[in-house]
Amino acid sequence: MIILGIETSCDETAVALIASENGTDIAVLADKTLTQIELHAQYGGVFPNMAKREHAKNLVPLLKEILKETGFLKLKVKSEELKVEEDVQTMLAREPEMLDAFLKFIPTIEKPTIDAIAVTEGPGLEPCLWTGINFAKALSLVWNIPVIPVNHMEGHIFSALLSRKNEISNSPNYLISNKNPKSEIQISNGEAISYQLSAISYPSLSLLISGGHTELVLIKSEGEYEIVGQTRDDAVGEAFDKVARLLGLPYPGGPPLSALAERARTNADSTQTDAEKIRLPRPMIHSNDFDFSFSGIKTSVLYLTKKLPALTDNIKREISLEFENAVTEVLLAKTKAAAERYGARTLILGGGVVANAHIRREFEKMAVELNVPLHIPEKTLTTDNAPMIAAAGIARAGKAGSFETESLRAKGNLRLGAKLTNTLL
Repeated sequence: MIILGIETSCDETAVALIASENGTDIAVLADKTLTQIELHAQYGGVFPNMAKREHAKNLVPLLKEILKETGFLKLKVKSEELKVEEDVQTMLAREPEMLDAFLKFIPTIEKPTIDAIAVTEGPGLEPCLWTGINFAKALSLVWNIPVIPVNHMEGHIFSALLSRKNEISNSPNYLISNKNPKSEIQISNGEAISYQLSAISYPSLSLLISGGHTELVLIKSEGEYEIVGQTRDDAVGEAFDKVARLLGLPYPGGPPLSALAERARTNADSTQTDAEKIRLPRPMIHSNDFDFSFSGIKTSVLYLTKKLPALTDNIKREISLEFENAVTEVLLAKTKAAAERYGARTLILGGGVVANAHIRREFEKMAVELNVPLHIPEKTLTTDNAPMIAAAGIARAGKAGSFETESLRAKGNLRLGAKLTNTLL
C-alpha cells in the first residue's frame, strides 16, 4: 500500500510518500517539510493567516517534488482538461493561488500509483487544517482514491513507534533553499528510509508534549485512547517559548533555552553567584490527579526577572536550568504516577518538546527504574511531519473497508478518543 501523507496543522507544510505491504515494515520513499519559523518569529508565535497562505502556496510544489523524487511523476503525452475541474474550482475557491497551481500541474501528469491520502483532520489551527484537507479532497476527486483522516496527536504516537531499520549513508537529509528565502525544505533524497513499526504491550501510556499540547494518554488497546491528564492552561512548549521571551531569547524559545540550561548543567562558563538561590515552583507536582499547569511557573520567572538588578548571561543560564529542571520533574512525576496507577506496560513520548535532550535522558532513566519499554521518536520525527501522518493512515486503512470524504472537516479541538470523521462505512 502506498500512502501520501499531508500535514498542515500549524506552521509546517509537510508531504511524504510511504509504502508498506504489511502495515509493520514501512518505507519512507520521500519526505519534505517546509518550515515557517522565521516568518513567524517577528510575531513571537504562529500567525494563523500567514501560515495558511504559506501552506496554500507550497503544497502543490512539494507534491511535485515528492512525485519527481520517487519516480511517480509521469507526464501525459497531451494535457487534458480535468473532468472534475468545476468541482475542484469550488473546493479550492478560497485558495486561488493553490487552485491555479493545481490546475496547471495535475492535468499534465498521469495518475500516480498511490492507494490513499492520509491528511491531518485535527487538532490544530483550523485555517491551516482546511488548506491541507481541501488539497487532499481535490486530489481524491481527481485521482479517485480515498482520503483517510488522521488525528495529529495519534500521529505523534506513531512517530515514536517508527524504529529505523537502516541508515542511508549516501543519501543524507539536507536542506534546499526555497524561493522564499525565509523558508527551507528538508529533503530525504535518494533511497527509501526503512522503519519498523514497533509492537507495544497494553495498556500503554503516552505523554504528548508540544507547543499546543501537554497530555497523558492511556492506550487501552490498538486505537483505543483515553486522555487521563492534560494541561489546565499553558502547554509545556508554550511555557518554554514564553520563558525564553522573558529572557530575551529568540523564537522558538525551546532550543536556545535548553542550550543555556545544558551549559549551566555542565558548569560551562559558569560562576557561583546569587543565581544559585534561584528556585522555581513545581506546579501541581503533588496534586492528586494527572493534570498539568505551566502558567504559574512562567509568572514566577516574570516576577523573578523584575526583581533582579540585572539579567546577566550567567543568571539567564541559571534560570534556564531551573526552569527546565522544574518542568521535567513535573512531567516525570505525573507520568510515573499515571504509569503505576494504570499498570502501563509501555511508555511512549511524542511531540516537538521530546527533542529536548534533558527530557529524553530523564525519561530513559525513569523507564529503566520502572522496568518498562520506552519509545521515543528520533529527533527528525519530533516535529510536525508527514511520515507520522501517513503511518497512522496505514494503521487506520488496515481497519477500514472504505472511507467517506464528503463530510471530512477541519477540527481544531479534536481530541484523542473522539470519533474521527471518516469511520468505517
